[in-house]
Amino acid sequence: MEDYNKIIEALNVNFKNANNIRITQPITIENYYDVDNTIIRLNSGEIKYGKEKTLVPKGHFLFIPGGKNVSVTFGTGSVVSLSNDDFISRKESYFESIDADQTKNENIESFTFVNFEAKVFDSVNFFASLDIPPFVISNSERINTVMDMIINEKNSTIPGQERIIKYATDILVVGLIRYVLKNQLFVEQLATNITYFKDPRLIDIFAYIKENLDGDLSNKKLASVANVSEDYVGQYFKMLTGINPQDYIEYQRMERAVSLLRTTKKSIREIGSEVGYKDTAYFCRRFKMMFGIPAGKMRRRESLMNV
Repeated sequence: MEDYNKIIEALNVNFKNANNIRITQPITIENYYDVDNTIIRLNSGEIKYGKEKTLVPKGHFLFIPGGKNVSVTFGTGSVVSLSNDDFISRKESYFESIDADQTKNENIESFTFVNFEAKVFDSVNFFASLDIPPFVISNSERINTVMDMIINEKNSTIPGQERIIKYATDILVVGLIRYVLKNQLFVEQLATNITYFKDPRLIDIFAYIKENLDGDLSNKKLASVANVSEDYVGQYFKMLTGINPQDYIEYQRMERAVSLLRTTKKSIREIGSEVGYKDTAYFCRRFKMMFGIPAGKMRRRESLMNV
């Protein structure tokens, strides 16, 4: 457990968004995707996920790691199936924000969600790096309490709001990790993927990539950072992480692009250049391929469920 303590200490957690949502029309989002992690509590009604349409029991939680593409059905009755792209264009037709009191109304199908980022050494998306699938969390009073705290503070104007949200989101992330460990979930994935956080050469590569997304990130450059041969660096990286370095680099570039789209008014051309794409058209094609929506539509929302 000492390794997990070190990783938790190295985690940089950032709150992104939270809300109570009423399902006004049942919908299946065929390829739900978000770069941030999402935890959803079902207050009433139904939520199903995955190819098997696994049911999330009332009062339980669905956790979707950032970067995971999954089918999610919200609500009961006649369901409309939409792609991620189509849903974003029309989400107000299916979801609406409600206050906390309305989530207790059994006649209203609703859920509560929190989006957050969790990175190790401020460079690696922790839950995505573990390669774990979406899963249901049951019987966690702590997670329930913390989600309510986050929602209450988000809707508050009392001084100290941001600090309490930061504190509560930290507790939420630790609670998720403890739940996985306590219930011995994803044992093989954890045993395989947790090891690379211990390798200082790999951490140096992660840090270099983060600081040089607009620069030379060839295998030759990465080999010099890790002090290994150019022929070996790709094999070395994939052996420890399960992916080749260029795929990891593209994911980091696109994740940074999403952040810039959400938080700045820079043009898509400027953002593409800032994350290492000199050809704007190619950047837009790769963005659409990875996220399922054009870069311009990503700019118009903070999260899929922000209504």
